[in-house]
Amino acid sequence: MADSANWDKDPSVRSVTVRGELRGSKGPNRRYTARMSEARIALYAGSFDPVTLGHLDIVRRGRLLFDELVVAVGRNPAKDQLFTVQERVDMLEPLVDEIVADRPAGSPVRVSSYAGLTIDFAAEIGAKIILRGIRNLSDLQYEIQQAITNHAVADTETVFIPSSQMFAYTSSSLIKQVTALGEDLERLSVMVPSSVIARLVEKKREGHPLLRKIANETYLGDSD
Repeated sequence: MADSANWDKDPSVRSVTVRGELRGSKGPNRRYTARMSEARIALYAGSFDPVTLGHLDIVRRGRLLFDELVVAVGRNPAKDQLFTVQERVDMLEPLVDEIVADRPAGSPVRVSSYAGLTIDFAAEIGAKIILRGIRNLSDLQYEIQQAITNHAVADTETVFIPSSQMFAYTSSSLIKQVTALGEDLERLSVMVPSSVIARLVEKKREGHPLLRKIANETYLGDSD
């Protein structure tokens, strides 16, 4: 998100001050100059409640395709949330740092949060591309509809990355169910990083209302 912008003598060049830390840059509030006609900024938005290994796989692969990738935590008032927006940002930032450090040659990644429509936030940060991960045909059907709508109303393109096979059935909803009903949360290590497991354990210990609700209403493997 830009705090300020000034046009140089060349009108195709824009100087921007970025608020927050741009992963892959030399530090926070780095001033940079980018030719807006050439810069490919992609937005990878989601609830990330919690962030999964599947999400991080999309970040890892997506940052190789664009000049900058913005990973943004959205607020969805229609859904009950296990983690606050700030907690989700705090989980994502060190995990994104690890991805960037592992492959510095990729594009910088910025973690942010927003409220409102994704396409409005994309316009605010200058992103003309929305990045989405596709796990299965059900995802594809929904995402194609969203992509067509976003292009029609905001002239925004959508790039799909198919999930790696090992993450094809990983979902934040499933992770919350296992957290609510399971005893040994270490079994989630195939779906989420260890740092996220530690936070899930803490939420379970606190008796988070959403986990209690899931435990009372949902039982994995039950059938009528």
